[in-house]
Amino acid sequence: MKRLIGYSLFCIGLGMVLMWIISSAVIGFLLICLCMVLGYFLFCG
Repeated sequence: MKRLIGYSLFCIGLGMVLMWIISSAVIGFLLICLCMVLGYFLFCG
């Protein structure tokens, strides 16, 4: 469980840095949607 929380926090931090670099709301929204759909299929599929 500790590794899962650590991985999640790492991914959140990486996403924050990525959004800081991109700084475009439209591209960020598309990346968020893509990651959510991909995560859903990987988790539930």
